[in-house]
This record gives sequence, structure tokens and C-alpha cells, in this order.
Amino acid sequence: QVLLVESGGGLVQAGGSLRLSCAASGRTFSSYAMGWFRQAPGKEREFVAAINWSGISPVYADSVKGRFTISRDNAKNTMFLQMNSLKPEDTAVYYCAGSIHGYRSQSASGYAYWGQGTQVTVSS
Repeated sequence: QVLLVESGGGLVQAGGSLRLSCAASGRTFSSYAMGWFRQAPGKEREFVAAINWSGISPVYADSVKGRFTISRDNAKNTMFLQMNSLKPEDTAVYYCAGSIHGYRSQSASGYAYWGQGTQVTVSS
């Protein structure tokens, strides 16, 4: 059974930082892309960031570019999302996603495995 477990969410003031982690088990993701998505209340799930199996050339949504950094530690089967300069509009449930492909995708359909999500709330 493949499990992706997010952690690190919470409540933070605008301008603050959080670091999300995604720990994978049941499958080694070192050869596969992984990504982060988020869903705010009343909105559809949207792409945040994605990273290839190698960790090279990550891609970001325009709304988070320059503020968020995605990374991975293949030895620990773990992915991270460092979020700086947080804004109230970043408030959402953040989901970790694991692909069956080596190359990253900005579409949710490119991912076969999903975590349960972690809440991030940014107060103004």
C-alpha cells in the first residue's frame, strides 16, 4: 500500500514561513516525479509546484514563484515545500502527489498517488 503523509501545516501570519514535508512509504519515488497541489474552500484543486525524479528544473505556479521552493531527498523518500513570504491567499489544504512518470507534470491527472492533505492558514 502506497502512503503519502504530509506534515508541517499550521497557522501563520502573513509574511511568515512554513515548511511542508511529504513522507512516502510503500513505493520508492526516487525514479518518479512528485508535486504539490492545494485547494482553497470553494475552489478547485490547483497546481503549486512539481519536481522531476532527479530534483532538477522544478516548476512553479506563477502565484508562488519566488516565494516557494520544492525539493526532495530521494534517500529518505521525502519531498519538501518551503513556503516563505506567505500571503492570506495561500490559505488552503496542501496535497502531496506522487507520479508514475519520471518527468514532472502541472496537471493533477499526471499523478497516481495522493496524500490526505495538510491545512495551511495565513492570517492577515
